[in-house]
Amino acid sequence: MNAIDQNIIERRSIKKFKDDAINVEEIIELLNVAKWAPNHKVNEPWRFQLYTAAGKEKFVEAFMEAMRTPEGEIPPKALNKADYFRSIPLHLVVVMPEDPRQRRWDEDYGAVSSMLQNFQLAAWQRGIGMIWRSNDWIYNPIFREALGVKPGEKIIATMMIGYPAHIPAKQQRTDIREKLTIISE
Repeated sequence: MNAIDQNIIERRSIKKFKDDAINVEEIIELLNVAKWAPNHKVNEPWRFQLYTAAGKEKFVEAFMEAMRTPEGEIPPKALNKADYFRSIPLHLVVVMPEDPRQRRWDEDYGAVSSMLQNFQLAAWQRGIGMIWRSNDWIYNPIFREALGVKPGEKIIATMMIGYPAHIPAKQQRTDIREKLTIISE
């Protein structure tokens, strides 16, 4: 098995991170590698917001405001999640313009998804782990507005990034033969 195959098979979504800081320049370098994902007409349909150090609090505050109940309270579960978010070294919000043309929208989404997979694989090779989150709160107008996401833009992911404190076991995947139809005539 070659190194690329091995990296694809071994990469895991990481939920538990060490406290160690991640160099922002290394993340920029990784994004510069990831940008070579295929994208139709090379329109690079992505933009990023990276939250680090004290800047993470803006991300956490946006999350907590989005979780606030109509009575103005933040549920205990959301407060626990906010503490968890504070413990993660970096948060990368990935935003895509929402083209009104369905074909372009689909092509752009595919390009951003490909770029994010490249990003995850390149980071994994360097010992950096992450998880791609697309939870309900990324659709909340309060969260979106607090982060400066404009109408006509879609949050594709919030990537939580750090050095893995725990690497989950590999989960079985279905043999592709069970999902493949071969048409030869």
